[in-house]
Amino acid sequence: MRNVLVTGASKGIGEACTLRLAAEGWRVFAGVRDPADGDRLRSAGGIGIVPLRIDVTSAQDIAAAVSAVDQATGADGLHGLVNNAGIAIAGPLEFLPVSEFRRQLEVNVVGQVAVTQALLPVLRRGRGRVVFIGSIAGIFALPLSGAYAASKFALEAVADALRAELRSFGMHVSIVEPGVIATPIWNTSLERGEQILQDAPPELETYYGRVLKGMRKRVQRGMGGLSPDRVAAAVEHALSARRPRTRYIVGRDARVRALLKKLLPDRVRDALIAKALERL
Repeated sequence: MRNVLVTGASKGIGEACTLRLAAEGWRVFAGVRDPADGDRLRSAGGIGIVPLRIDVTSAQDIAAAVSAVDQATGADGLHGLVNNAGIAIAGPLEFLPVSEFRRQLEVNVVGQVAVTQALLPVLRRGRGRVVFIGSIAGIFALPLSGAYAASKFALEAVADALRAELRSFGMHVSIVEPGVIATPIWNTSLERGEQILQDAPPELETYYGRVLKGMRKRVQRGMGGLSPDRVAAAVEHALSARRPRTRYIVGRDARVRALLKKLLPDRVRDALIAKALERL
């Protein structure tokens, strides 16, 4: 039996990965923060799903989860780790509270590294693979998404370094870079962003009002993005293929942004972004 752990499995991309892998015969250790989400996943995906409480910012949660996985997998070890847990905090960097910026990095970067470090001994037994759920924002940052993009840029570096470090052990590391995906992260990001704006000084609306209006519309459109199963399919390939890719760009919008990043000078891209926001 192939064993994999998925963090942030309760909804969106993590849920899609959990259900898809379970359907393909994997035993999936599904990291959730609410036990009710774990019960729902198990009901939907069957006995191959083993819910575990994992808040990636809690050392205690991580240690308990690693112990449970270690005992359950024994000599087989873990064959895959999908680092998916994450949040999105939006707002202009000038007015974004540093505490919110720190929280963004703590969940999306430090938490991923902490989980990976703790599980590497179990992964090494199974010559397991590591998959990070990044974003096209980790290649091409947009206005008001500086904190989120910074976390995804950091994951690019983490994935590159870890891939080189684990190469000699025959262990693969991949990063998936989706564009706009229809997940609840858009709702929670918009809600938290509006809360932050309420506490901001009036200058924020004066300086960034037009950009904020455009980005609100963009977030609303994001709620109708690609199915999370498109990302889950890339994750499955990264975990199962004989020669997995190092990077998986998912979605037409992601491919276009990656191409623009490669071909256009920075200031030309900035001008195009400004015009696109005005048209929203």
